[in-house]
Amino acid sequence: MRTFDVVVIGAGPGGEVAAGRLAEAGLDVAIVEADKVGGECSFYACMPSKALLRPGELLAEARRTAGVSAAVTGDLDVAAVLRRRDELIGHLDDAGQVPWLTERGVTLVRGWGRLAGEKRVAVGDEILDARRAVILAGGTRAARPAIDGLAEAKPWTNRQAVTTPAVPESLIIIGGGVVGVEMSQAFTSLGARVTLIPGERGLLPREERFAGEQVAASLAEQGVDIRAAGRATAVRRDPEAGVTVTLSDGTSVTGAEILVAAGREPQAAGLGLAGLGIDETGYVKVDENMRVPGLDWLYVVGDLNGKALFTHMAKYQAAIASGDVLGRGMAAEHLGDGPGAPRVIFTEPQVAAVGHTTVTAAAAGLAVRVVDVPTDGNAGGAFTGGPRGTARFLVDTDRDVLVGVTLTGAGVADFLQAATIAVVGEVPISRLRHAIPAFPTRSEIWLHLFDALGI
Repeated sequence: MRTFDVVVIGAGPGGEVAAGRLAEAGLDVAIVEADKVGGECSFYACMPSKALLRPGELLAEARRTAGVSAAVTGDLDVAAVLRRRDELIGHLDDAGQVPWLTERGVTLVRGWGRLAGEKRVAVGDEILDARRAVILAGGTRAARPAIDGLAEAKPWTNRQAVTTPAVPESLIIIGGGVVGVEMSQAFTSLGARVTLIPGERGLLPREERFAGEQVAASLAEQGVDIRAAGRATAVRRDPEAGVTVTLSDGTSVTGAEILVAAGREPQAAGLGLAGLGIDETGYVKVDENMRVPGLDWLYVVGDLNGKALFTHMAKYQAAIASGDVLGRGMAAEHLGDGPGAPRVIFTEPQVAAVGHTTVTAAAAGLAVRVVDVPTDGNAGGAFTGGPRGTARFLVDTDRDVLVGVTLTGAGVADFLQAATIAVVGEVPISRLRHAIPAFPTRSEIWLHLFDALGI
């Protein structure tokens, strides 16, 4: 048995931040990891997916820019794109990630960690005792829908898709969420023939409807075959013919590989939660300090608590939990989770949003005024080209503040922080009016909002 002040299970972004902050504050901290330090984001999600998307995005922008398009010839160097991807993810070796922990004095314990009693974690035959707290940062894994023959067809998840050593001639993607649309664009740009089966909810069902419609139109223009009329009912893999998917509308499609991008599910099983009377079949409920109710020593941060499944939110929650362990609670200022969580989909057009959509605002009982303006309807937009896009602002008419912003268009991810400050900071529109965007930038979309409101 070894004793520490805090034991963290899971060395993804949330676990790393929690362990680092606590160690920097002088506590003796251990972090337990069964796979890779850095977690899903570093090796199988955010980083490699953007490495696959960025080259095609740059090529498309160059081709539509006057004076540059004539200088662009040929297609992407796929082998070079994959080599750069491999460099960014350390060739699936976390040796480059470990020093961040060791430099802060965090003890790394390799193995599967599970709760073995109050403030106690078992890793194989070893017991780690925690004087103050245990923090779970177990994350999620790709969900596999109940489709006849899917498991036997050995489908890709996001892990195989973003680390593939070669681009298949054709790829079938099941699921119209973030992974589905981003991988549709990435593999199309790399030369694969892509068929996307979004299912009954369509593309990007959690965002404003216009966002899904604009992304669908763009993907179709890029060459993606979107089968919106049916859902996958059966999957079969033939060693020679490849994978065949049968759809509910009676059609079928065949491809070399199949990617299942049908959402995420919590990795709660095997963490010892049942021994503490906690349900292992779903996300773990926490209070505003990320503590499990009734267990003041146990915290859950990141995807495992289901509050907001984003890397940046895992880090945010880790700051809340570690602050609470140190007696520096920030719960009273806890505004970033839930509707306050910013999110970006790196397609063309990009989709960047924060706060409510019209659907969630209505469900929350908010009275909102909807203002739509063209994302590139200004002087700055004259230089970018590409998908024009829409900027939607939701103004709470009772409080005169923004409660949601959704942006679509080329490169709108960098617009999002201003919107996040306005929404999370609950800046009154009358005051926001004095934050003047520079000319000629695309940020002048804010002026169109003020014009629409007559201020």
